[in-house]
Amino acid sequence: MAVSIAAGVAALVSAFPSLSPAALPIALGILALLTALNLRGIATSARTFLLPTAVFVIGIYVVIVAGIARSHSAVNAGYHPVVLPKVAAAVGVLILLKAFANGLSALTGVEAIANDVPAFRAPKARRAMRTELLLGGILGTMLLGLAFLTVRFHIGPVASQTVLSQITRASVGPGPIYYVIDLSTTVILALAANTSFGGLPVLASLLARDNLVPHVFGLRADRPVYRYGVVVLAILAGLLLIAVNTNTNALIPLYAIGVFTGFTLAQGGLVRHWVGTRPKRWWARASLNGTGAVMTAVATVIFLVTKFSSGAWVVVIAIPGLILLFSRISKYYIDAEKEMSLGSLATKPRVHKSLVVVTVTGVSRMTETSLSSARSLSDEVVAVSVQFDKVRAATLRAEWDRWDPGVDLVILHAANHSIATPMLSFLGSPEIRARGQLLVLIPEVEPRKWRHRLLQNQRDVILANVLHRRTDVIVARVPFRLRQD
Repeated sequence: MAVSIAAGVAALVSAFPSLSPAALPIALGILALLTALNLRGIATSARTFLLPTAVFVIGIYVVIVAGIARSHSAVNAGYHPVVLPKVAAAVGVLILLKAFANGLSALTGVEAIANDVPAFRAPKARRAMRTELLLGGILGTMLLGLAFLTVRFHIGPVASQTVLSQITRASVGPGPIYYVIDLSTTVILALAANTSFGGLPVLASLLARDNLVPHVFGLRADRPVYRYGVVVLAILAGLLLIAVNTNTNALIPLYAIGVFTGFTLAQGGLVRHWVGTRPKRWWARASLNGTGAVMTAVATVIFLVTKFSSGAWVVVIAIPGLILLFSRISKYYIDAEKEMSLGSLATKPRVHKSLVVVTVTGVSRMTETSLSSARSLSDEVVAVSVQFDKVRAATLRAEWDRWDPGVDLVILHAANHSIATPMLSFLGSPEIRARGQLLVLIPEVEPRKWRHRLLQNQRDVILANVLHRRTDVIVARVPFRLRQD
């Protein structure tokens, strides 16, 4: 996601250099927009990709044809040709290896068709194969054509211009066609970034099912989206964009290492599959996948060596770190299942004598509702109020006796204005513990609007958290909903 957004912003800045200082805010704005759309459950359909993809593909072929037809670059192309020094020939093998790895990074994304085979109409496999071949042909001719023009027009890296922008300017000039192609590049890269929201949250839900990540990643919101996966993906992508200041060149090695590692494992797995099942012409299939595994493994090693100090070390640490994290999470769930005896028959439920403690602040409808709930749960109910002022305590006692709800009231005095300390002492006293299982009901006001929660004193939240952490009592919060407007 970070790579696609950064590349899209780079294309936009190439066409409009004045936006360069705002590259990071623009990237974060695109990320925020995509996140909001996905949290709303608005998925991107294939038809959304159709128009910008068609414009982009046709535009690139126009650039290639126009560039081949030209004997020199267009007038006012706005780029500075770069001539490779002759001394570079002495390290040609190293340049070739690096070009090999960098070139392979342009092939990432072709696996998307394999991921979406279930979305094809029958016969699914045959249609997917034809689409993969078509994609390979389009991608191959584009790469070869752009590589030819890069050499022909002596295109080199420029801080303020992408290579594609320079080639487009050299081929068609800085006119309307240039801006159409450049903007279509930005749009298609933003849409490509959006596909991550369809991938990682689903992957995280599968990992959650296998107890490798927290189970919250397997929960869906009211809308059919994995909200936790979407939010975590957006936060991590935003941190990456901020860390590299939307520098695409700094992100590509991180992206490529992860992708090529996956490619190597997948191809190696297919080799093992063919050798194990041995269908017809299995050796040809194993050889093809074995060759692919070797090539992607070589590319991974080249990226690791050449880009290690430039940020590739992050992946070297992150992948083992994630594996360790997965194993620790899995161990926790295994231990929890053993402790709870999941999957085995438990003993019969036992009935315990219980005492329900209701925290109150005064005589009110909320207190009435809470006491009604408590008396529905147990015959033994006691109301407890923590007071800081003796006058207020005496007033509450008089009001309670006059009301006479049929429930005893215990008033606790707090010298240091802490409601938790007196409650802990009361609940831990021998006479209370002897009365059986304790259930504490804490009434809370539920305001009409969410922003009104900031106006509450939060005593109920504080007390509930303290009791959860420091006691073994059962804590329940009883909402008192204010009437709507």
